[in-house]
Amino acid sequence: MNDTQTSAPRAGGPSAPAWAAVISMTLGVFGLVTAEFLPASLLTPMAHDLAITEAMAGQAVSATAIIALITCLLIATLTRRFDRRYVLLGFSILLIISNILVAIAPNLEFLIMGRVLLGIALGGFWTMAAAVVMRLVPEHLIPRALSILFSGVSIATVFAAPLGSFLGDIIGWRNIFLLTGGVGVVVLIVQFATLPRLAPVGHASLRTLFEVMIRPRMRVGLILTMMIFTGHFAMFTYVRPFLENVTGVAVSGVSGILLGFGMANFLGTYLGGALIERNLKLTLSVMPVIMGLAGLGLATLQGSAPIGDAILIAIWGMAFGSMPVGWSTWITRTVPDEAESGGGLLVAAIQFAIALGAALGGVVYTASGALGVFSISGCLLLVAGVVVAMGLRTAPLAAEQNEA
Repeated sequence: MNDTQTSAPRAGGPSAPAWAAVISMTLGVFGLVTAEFLPASLLTPMAHDLAITEAMAGQAVSATAIIALITCLLIATLTRRFDRRYVLLGFSILLIISNILVAIAPNLEFLIMGRVLLGIALGGFWTMAAAVVMRLVPEHLIPRALSILFSGVSIATVFAAPLGSFLGDIIGWRNIFLLTGGVGVVVLIVQFATLPRLAPVGHASLRTLFEVMIRPRMRVGLILTMMIFTGHFAMFTYVRPFLENVTGVAVSGVSGILLGFGMANFLGTYLGGALIERNLKLTLSVMPVIMGLAGLGLATLQGSAPIGDAILIAIWGMAFGSMPVGWSTWITRTVPDEAESGGGLLVAAIQFAIALGAALGGVVYTASGALGVFSISGCLLLVAGVVVAMGLRTAPLAAEQNEA
């Protein structure tokens, strides 16, 4: 086991990248996000087997999101005295236990218990992800490492739901969760073998969390993050109704278009990493504009050209792929002294934006349908991109202090 990174991270990070450790974290992302997405494709058989309604089974998803939101704000404080290596291993153990509990759940309460553990693992992992990555690779390689990390999300997005639905009909939903628990075992083994010791750094208290949140750069960045992710998730929540009701695409066509979205998102994650290495601010400003134009283009076409809609949705997916990488990189530059607290705030902002996007999208959808959702979301994304270009500061904090 490599013990070269036991102390606080040096200026510029380690001299050599620990790519094996980065890959092990990517596997962790894949396992966590796969477990998070599975109920969406297995909700009907889960509800039938547990003798509950689909709406009640859906609370398993809500429980995960709520606990993840709470965890991301508290986990850095609660674990501030522990080696980050063991904290990450703990999240992998929670992933395993969560899937086992869900697989053997005799009732809704047991199911919720398993999903609560998954929410703790999700919120905790995402809070520490950027902070840990910046200690595993030199500073100039952070965008590349984050793009590798977030590729785990794209892979899970592409494969988890369709494979879960397909295999669930063959071997049953409980065995699907047992298999996901097996993925967690693989993750735990690989992380145990590759993650170096990472002594806790920073203050990581609730007071620190508040102090980081009110820093001028953080305030602006968190607001812009919420704008971008609210616009994205408002559109994404209602993309299927848009395709079915406006474009008139059959269910099989919807699956194909969403698969294209996922594959484009995967490519966009790596493209974003390369672009961010060259110019972070340009990437953070241009990509929301592309997403916004795609949304407005979909609203303008009004389903008259299904192939055009598929292309625009793929472009939107590719542009969004760079957003998690870009904003995580921005955190490492903006609050390098308190990256865990900053990461927790970023995750909280994104989780809030997911809920807000779905809620506002629902209001707009009720009033003016999917076209209204895509029009308003597209405008919100355009405004966010312009504000990023005009006012967001993305240079490393240390560089600005040296210039001053």
